[in-house]
Amino acid sequence: MSIADIRKTAEQKMGRTIEAFKQELQKVRTGRAHPGLLDQVHVEYYGSMVPLSQVANVSLLDARTISVQPWEKGMGPKIEKAIRESDLGLNPAAQGDLLRVPMPALTEERRKELTKVVRHAGEDAKVAVRNLRRDANEHAKKLLKDKAITEDEERRSLDEMQKLTDRTVAEIDKLVAAKEAEILAV
Repeated sequence: MSIADIRKTAEQKMGRTIEAFKQELQKVRTGRAHPGLLDQVHVEYYGSMVPLSQVANVSLLDARTISVQPWEKGMGPKIEKAIRESDLGLNPAAQGDLLRVPMPALTEERRKELTKVVRHAGEDAKVAVRNLRRDANEHAKKLLKDKAITEDEERRSLDEMQKLTDRTVAEIDKLVAAKEAEILAV
């Protein structure tokens, strides 16, 4: 494994860390509705638990209301129960076959709790990035020890890893700040 391979691998893994962090941020509920909010809700369908998106059409009615349209007649009550029992704090209302899921307004206290959750998730992502940097640096030091690279190449590799880590951490900070602003906006 060469220095270029180590750097490329670390870059890819840091990119995946950021993508995973973005997915994590999407699960944090803000005052606005979005269909992805119901992604983790599972419904019983012929004896097995399946994601809501496989038994119903999930879309937005307006900025604060999600509509859930079951594909089969008898699924409405099961979907309603699954949404109510999820830990999202949502209360769906049935209108014929259509389920309306209004988003309750966030209290100031709840907004502050959510910002703490976002910061904690950001710290976890930063720790993951720093662990990737450490692993890459250990690989470079092992190459130096095995005399596969020179001390200058090792030093350059460590500097590049630090710059890559700093860029990634800055991007995570930017995502955290944007999500906090979104949560605190009334």
